[in-house]
Amino acid sequence: MDKVVLIIQARMGSKRLPGKSMLDLAGKPLVARIIERVKRCKKVNEIVLAIPNTKADKILLEIGKENQISVYEGSENNLLERYFKAAVMKSANFVVRLPADNAVPEPNEIDKIISHHLSLNRRGFSSNLSSFFNSGYPDGIGAEIFDFSLLSEAYYKENNLEFQEHIHLNFFDYSSEKPKDPKWCPISTLNCPLEYRRPDLVLDINTFSQYLFIKDLYDYLYKKNPEFSIKDIIDWYDNVYKKK
Repeated sequence: MDKVVLIIQARMGSKRLPGKSMLDLAGKPLVARIIERVKRCKKVNEIVLAIPNTKADKILLEIGKENQISVYEGSENNLLERYFKAAVMKSANFVVRLPADNAVPEPNEIDKIISHHLSLNRRGFSSNLSSFFNSGYPDGIGAEIFDFSLLSEAYYKENNLEFQEHIHLNFFDYSSEKPKDPKWCPISTLNCPLEYRRPDLVLDINTFSQYLFIKDLYDYLYKKNPEFSIKDIIDWYDNVYKKK
């Protein structure tokens, strides 16, 4: 059976917002809320929290244990190595990449991109991130999936520090919207359903102001429904947040 492993990359040493993985959202750290949401994915076989092996990041190790998921501790700066070794640890056939600044990953949409990728019956890289070929998704609810064999080949041949730090560059450059090598790694995506086609919505956390926005979102929605969806988020944004 093909094994799909979702890997959450997290660290305390974020350059733009240090310590953001532990920022409070409705009473729990950001990374714990992300884990809580992706546990509802039906197409994911296992979840791994991939963190740097540093003293400062030990607190994230405890979060992983508390939430009963596996944790891989590895290189702080070589994220490509961290992903590869976390995937090896779990014998993954397919890897779902999820950065820990995506504060409200949508389980149903992650399941959709997984099903789409598996249906292609070929190696490649698939994504439903908002910046991917104008797919229309709100920024921060989707994920990437790629074959482990491609990750392995990239790991063993890539010496460029930038490509080691930014995994997607091994497959696809979002800034230029160009695949690295479409013959080696074909690229695919899904279009966002019209009812929540909102690329204007930014639902990840890279700055303190973005954190305050997401904190408002969780404070309002989580107490009403801990499993709130992207439709609930859009309704809150249009009818509550914008009318403050």
